[in-house]
Amino acid sequence: MTTYRSAWLDDDLDALRELARSFFAKELTPNIDKFIEQHHVDRDFWTKAGALGLLCASIPEEYGGGGGTFAHEAVLIEEQAKAFDTSWGATLHSGIVAHYLLHYGTEEQKRQWLPKMAGGEVVGAIAMTEPGTGSDLQNVKTKAIRDGDEYVVNGSKTFITNGSQADLIIVVAKTDTSEGAGGISLVLVEADRPGFRRGRVLDKVGQKGQDTSELFFEDVRVPVSNLLGTQEGQGFVQLMQQLPQERLIIAVGSVAGMEAALEVTLRYTKERHAFGKPLFAFQNTKFTLAEAATETRVARVFLDDCIARHLRGELDIPTVAMAKWWTTDRAMSVADDCLQLHGGYGYMTEYPISRMWTDSRVQKIYGGTNEIMKEIIARSL
Repeated sequence: MTTYRSAWLDDDLDALRELARSFFAKELTPNIDKFIEQHHVDRDFWTKAGALGLLCASIPEEYGGGGGTFAHEAVLIEEQAKAFDTSWGATLHSGIVAHYLLHYGTEEQKRQWLPKMAGGEVVGAIAMTEPGTGSDLQNVKTKAIRDGDEYVVNGSKTFITNGSQADLIIVVAKTDTSEGAGGISLVLVEADRPGFRRGRVLDKVGQKGQDTSELFFEDVRVPVSNLLGTQEGQGFVQLMQQLPQERLIIAVGSVAGMEAALEVTLRYTKERHAFGKPLFAFQNTKFTLAEAATETRVARVFLDDCIARHLRGELDIPTVAMAKWWTTDRAMSVADDCLQLHGGYGYMTEYPISRMWTDSRVQKIYGGTNEIMKEIIARSL
């Protein structure tokens, strides 16, 4: 089978891939079980990665980043997926939180926070979801009401990636409670502010090593200079402008997960014997893997087109919605088929396919549910 190579790759990205693969093999893979047990990665893992330039790779060098593009982030996402890890929240930190600061932050905010994020000294999070508000961001209840030269933040958030370790949180809040989308703003809240409190790290079906947490804000006062953007009420537009990259990130992880699941299952079925011959020799095995390989290639080609469009600044919202729902749906299907081919061993946590199966399920939910993606696509038809 001819080896497929994405057209957007180059020698610089190949070198980054080798660096990431080596780092993950040394520092990540041996500690995955530990991270799962403690529900977070070790804090020095962030600084080790930062020292190697594996954080904020797509942030300009003048702000401490790697000076790369989304392609650099995509390579890192792929290598983390192929290391069978979902514990480390660097994808959100570098590909999402840092870009809100880069695109909407003041020069002072960018110089204060981005170099520290690139070095791993500061961990970033974004707090969108609330206990009663999922994909409906227009109806958030968290408030940031101006009082003189400060905002007073009150509310609660849940399902927050990096929640237990974050030093800087971008909070989606209402600065004008009389408005819907027009009343939403993004406000920076430092974790050491009085009144900020972390809740429990949530016990999830999958992605157990990721410190997904509850956050609480009780009369948290931040200076008005912590507003992200030039004026209040820009938050919803900012979210809509950045969500396409978030959804593309999810698609990258999904396709890389499909490729990893296929790889480990091919190896398993060729090594494992039943009835005197390798599992791969059975027609059902071959046909199942042929279907998985085809779906994985189709997903990769579609994803590569989306990445190329994004690098040119041409990726539209309906297309990335297609990529998000379809790749996450197919990733779950491929993981399920691959687990089935492992038999009873596929249900054992010591086999990577079991974690890939449980970890994949949430991708159909976060970043906007797949049902919302279909609504977005339908509006464009």
